[in-house]
Amino acid sequence: MYVAKDYHDIIRHMTLRIQKSKHKEPWTIEELSAGLEKFFSDNGHYPTAPEVDRYQYLPSARSIERRFGGMIQLRQTLKLGGQIDFRSGQHSADRAHLISERGHSTEKIVYDFLVERFGKEFVHREYFFVDDKRTRADFFVYDKNGGFCVDVFYPGSKRNLQGCLNSKLDKYASEYMRQYPVIFLQMNKEITQGILDILVKNKRKILGNGQHLMAWESFTKFCHGRKRLSLGK
Repeated sequence: MYVAKDYHDIIRHMTLRIQKSKHKEPWTIEELSAGLEKFFSDNGHYPTAPEVDRYQYLPSARSIERRFGGMIQLRQTLKLGGQIDFRSGQHSADRAHLISERGHSTEKIVYDFLVERFGKEFVHREYFFVDDKRTRADFFVYDKNGGFCVDVFYPGSKRNLQGCLNSKLDKYASEYMRQYPVIFLQMNKEITQGILDILVKNKRKILGNGQHLMAWESFTKFCHGRKRLSLGK
């Protein structure tokens, strides 16, 4: 049973409203304030826009954008403490550091698997399609089937999965970037192959011939179905 700590705690819990409830009235400033304070109490910081969408005691970030101009303006209106703009400053630096570390560790997992499956001599990191130092795949694997490319990414959520994929499709739009099969390998274990298949099925911007969006288990099965090369004597 919940026991209130003080008067303000009572007010916060009295005004908490659940996202996607039946009543469609606009959220009041008291309900928004209560939801933000509850999030802070639960997590130790105020939410970013993606966190707002996932939190049951706040409306969608889009509705906040329409009414207040965005999370920055809402936090200024409510005079909330801490960092106002999460797109810069320490929060942004911490996030960039996390993404960088996660990227390196994720690519190492993929590299170690490919080397074990196909041999170190046949796995090339940062394969450049042309000599501009930009148009590259994370890995190119030589095998008896003619070889394939792997582009690894880690979407933080289903929300930004589509944006990541659109960016990959733009990158591989030209013909010379599609001369080999390309595997867009997403490494977030919470996003299953079933989710990926639904996304691909419903996308307006379709994948090209030889382009595949895979989760880890599907990728390992794909690799085990390929024939590895062997060095001649």
